[in-house]
Amino acid sequence: MKAFFDLLPVLAFFAVYWASDIYVATAAAIAATLAQVGWLRLRRRPVEPMLWASLALVLVFGGLTLALRDPLFIQWKPTVLYWLFAAALAVSSAVFERNLIRAALAKELRLPEPVWQRLNWSWVAFFLLMGVANLAVAYHFSEATWVRFKLFGGIGLMLLFVLGQALVLGRYLERAEEREDPR
Repeated sequence: MKAFFDLLPVLAFFAVYWASDIYVATAAAIAATLAQVGWLRLRRRPVEPMLWASLALVLVFGGLTLALRDPLFIQWKPTVLYWLFAAALAVSSAVFERNLIRAALAKELRLPEPVWQRLNWSWVAFFLLMGVANLAVAYHFSEATWVRFKLFGGIGLMLLFVLGQALVLGRYLERAEEREDPR
């Protein structure tokens, strides 16, 4: 349910786009994101920083798309969000010496420090490349292709990246289990 909840604005955008146009779909994405935040606030649950960032970006870029009747603004929104993620990971590591990937996953994973660093920087690279890929599709393909890429391409590439990360990290988990096994 959490994955569905997190994807609600993208799914709303996608569904409404195919039933109408990019402007109505943009309004649906704005409404869905506002509904997400409203639902969490109503239930007195914390709103994650990522959701706040997404809300701010969809309000700004979606608002510009609707006000100026230019779909390019909403097409830039995923790139800006990806690049913000990359910047947050890079700056927190390079400037503040805080690994946000480790902070998020340390309860589930025990990894050597160099592996945490590589994991963090691999996510930085992934988000930078995702931003570039989004712009490449937005500028070089049709609007409909971009909409499909936004849903299927973005989610698909993220899934492949996470699976690749799991394969790489799996060998460290096996070593940790061997060290903990008293047999």
